[in-house]
Amino acid sequence: CSHVALGVTDLARSRAFYADTLGLHVEDETEDALYLRGVEERQHHSLVLRKSAAAAAHHLGFKVGSEADLDKAARYFEAKGLTSAFVDRPWQGRTLQAVDPFGMPVELYFSMEKRQRLLQQYAHYKGVHPQRLDHFNVFAPDVQGALDFYADIGFRLTEYAEEDGPQGRIAAGWMHRKGNVHDLAFTNGRGPRLHHLAYWAPTAMHII
Repeated sequence: CSHVALGVTDLARSRAFYADTLGLHVEDETEDALYLRGVEERQHHSLVLRKSAAAAAHHLGFKVGSEADLDKAARYFEAKGLTSAFVDRPWQGRTLQAVDPFGMPVELYFSMEKRQRLLQQYAHYKGVHPQRLDHFNVFAPDVQGALDFYADIGFRLTEYAEEDGPQGRIAAGWMHRKGNVHDLAFTNGRGPRLHHLAYWAPTAMHII
């Protein structure tokens, strides 16, 4: 997982929460958008806040391994009859925007502009000192279908929970790419809806 774009109705209040209270660093801003990152991240942004008429999750972003993987992904989505198109994104290289079979908007890219890590620039430490984006959690009406689709494009299942009984459905599943517990989790529920995005904090005391 790389980044998420959220639509917010009040950009100033959102900045106060994500930058001043939580402690994410505002790397760039425009009249209608903020680009933020954690102190450990070299990529330009891991959270984009865009002024919108309604609060919404616009898309979840994932980094792929090569430029060739973008073309491979485009062919895959086309073969599945899924909506996809290459779009322009500030500070990102070629970016493929797509919608998964369950209606969740995602975007894939290979290169993003790099910035200096702020890990040892302690003047930037405020709030809970968020270090880096860790994972997304999404409500999905068909958890098994979501797990099958994302496994098909390369995610690996790390654990799952199922309902009691011999015909118990898969109620939740956790998937990863980068070797952590999960980059992307699905929980049974009306959706697709973003339940949360999570940043890694240095100690339990920061969370408390």
